[in-house]
Amino acid sequence: MKKLKNIFIISVYLFIASAFLPKQKETILDFSLKNIDGKMISLANYKDAKGFIIVFTCNHCPFAKLYPPRLNALNKKYDSLGVPLIAISSTDTMMYEEDTYPNMVIKATNEQFSFPYLFDEMQSVAKNFKAQKTPHAFVIWKENNQWVVKYNGAIDDNGMEPDKVTESYVANAVDALLANKKITTTETKSIGCQIAFRK
Repeated sequence: MKKLKNIFIISVYLFIASAFLPKQKETILDFSLKNIDGKMISLANYKDAKGFIIVFTCNHCPFAKLYPPRLNALNKKYDSLGVPLIAISSTDTMMYEEDTYPNMVIKATNEQFSFPYLFDEMQSVAKNFKAQKTPHAFVIWKENNQWVVKYNGAIDDNGMEPDKVTESYVANAVDALLANKKITTTETKSIGCQIAFRK
């Protein structure tokens, strides 16, 4: 009985102690994916990048269709500051023909994407990021030659009405990082269509 009591006390102590340990940083592996111009793109291509805005999106999702102008605006604002935006489509094209690579090229041309739009055909990059929705945004930052996730979730707080946005989560996170300040909101719930992963 005494032995069980000691085990219980130790377990409680370890649980409490773990709560005060610093949270392990979530890092992202580099990747190489085909852009809509036919070239392969990886994070390593951007030698001077301080960080990236990575947005998982697609062609077919009604919610994702609302965001291209805002993605262009984010890229225009932060690319020159060393934080380019990269969009990635990872949805299963067997389920959604609209998301095939040729249709990605057409969409990017018609909507004048100012940023790379990459085809994650094997869906490995979405799984690496643990991306779930379209759109699902991540802000990653370079620390000790590693890419660390600093924010993930929604791009802002109003997908339907951009003129009524009150919280621009991605922009706020990037602004804080550029100013060497603490990010006030590091995670939100991404809203949109579920990324269709192949079984």
